[in-house]
Amino acid sequence: MRLSFWLTVAAVAALSALGACAPTVAPMATSAAPLPVAGYDWFLNEDPDEPRLSYGLAQSDDVPLSLMCAPGSGKIGLSLAADRTPQRLAVTLESGGDTETFPARVEEAVIHDGVHLVATAPASHPVFQRFYRLGWLAVWNGDQRSMMAAQPGSEGRAARFLERCR
Repeated sequence: MRLSFWLTVAAVAALSALGACAPTVAPMATSAAPLPVAGYDWFLNEDPDEPRLSYGLAQSDDVPLSLMCAPGSGKIGLSLAADRTPQRLAVTLESGGDTETFPARVEEAVIHDGVHLVATAPASHPVFQRFYRLGWLAVWNGDQRSMMAAQPGSEGRAARFLERCR
């Protein structure tokens, strides 16, 4: 795993004491849509019992953010990877200008050293409605954000995932 990737999420996950695992901050495109980070993308696992949409590096355990749900539940589970327990237990997400902070709890990580911040959010929340249309999310830490943009051709994965969760 790339250390710079993990350290950037720390700065962007609204977890100031985190030192977390996150993607590098992507440059913004001139159209205000973020550019994808080389090698990182949204990956959809369409398990019939628990679909999962994860942002990370293909075929690796470098996955800073995962979203999961029970089909039709209207709720999304969030899991943000971190190196250690942060002072602030929350996950702040943005998509297209809509931003929300979701209270989180800490769970020990299994795949990497550290913890996961785990939260639940309504699938109908405006931040997820924007994600549905735009195909990107950002994780915030203070005034810094880590962009999680889809690679060309995979933008529709967010919509497919959210359709299953509603």
